[in-house]
Amino acid sequence: MRLDIISIFPEYFAPLDVSLIGKARERGTLDVRVHQLRDWAHDVHKTVDDTPYGGGPGMVMKPEVWGEAIDTVVGDGSPRMIVPTPSGRPFTQELAQELADEPWLLFACGRYEGIDSRVMDEYATRLRVDEVSIGDYVLAGGEVAVLVMVEAIGRLLPGVLGNAQSAVDDSFAPGSMQNLVEGPVYTKPPVWRGHEVPPVLLSGHHGNVARWRRDQAIRRTVRNRPELARELDPGTLDKHDRKLLDELAFRVGQEDVAN
Repeated sequence: MRLDIISIFPEYFAPLDVSLIGKARERGTLDVRVHQLRDWAHDVHKTVDDTPYGGGPGMVMKPEVWGEAIDTVVGDGSPRMIVPTPSGRPFTQELAQELADEPWLLFACGRYEGIDSRVMDEYATRLRVDEVSIGDYVLAGGEVAVLVMVEAIGRLLPGVLGNAQSAVDDSFAPGSMQNLVEGPVYTKPPVWRGHEVPPVLLSGHHGNVARWRRDQAIRRTVRNRPELARELDPGTLDKHDRKLLDELAFRVGQEDVAN
């Protein structure tokens, strides 16, 4: 997969040289190319922003600079263009998987009050353009959001994870326990500072272990992400699931939330 990233802070992407993503780059699984947006600004100060039409605080990134940058990077190709912005569609595991199936992604990192909207309008006529949000909060720029997305996407590529099953079992992965979040995990030693590993995990009984993990996933989802738990399909819940939800005073599809 090829990833192009345009930013006024290319140094932000040094973390892409380490860990799983760094190894994927070394193997050639990921071809990451980071570009300095100011290379396409032609004034002495390498200006990439200006005051907003209509007034208001902050500055807006100039369309001319972005247009030259994108034209140069894209050439005659057709990557899928991703613009991180808090006003975009939510970035989810499902979208990460969808993007992992693309051969080429172009990330445009906005700053200040964002990129002139005509840039997205222009490139939407020839590329697939997605404005994407990683959460309901505002960052200083799109670089951190791109790091999040690249890691989420990159780890889904074949061969990036040592154990491919890890991605299948992720929280929010399609088909993974109906998108329940994952429950707690443990490793050796069996007792640490007086805290014991749940005995069921030491039992060797795969059926009981699976049941315990599902129960813990349900408990954690109800506690931390009740909006997800309300989306559980009642038709897929067994008697044990229903009993546990009753104990938690939680009703699927309703507004009840456990204490």
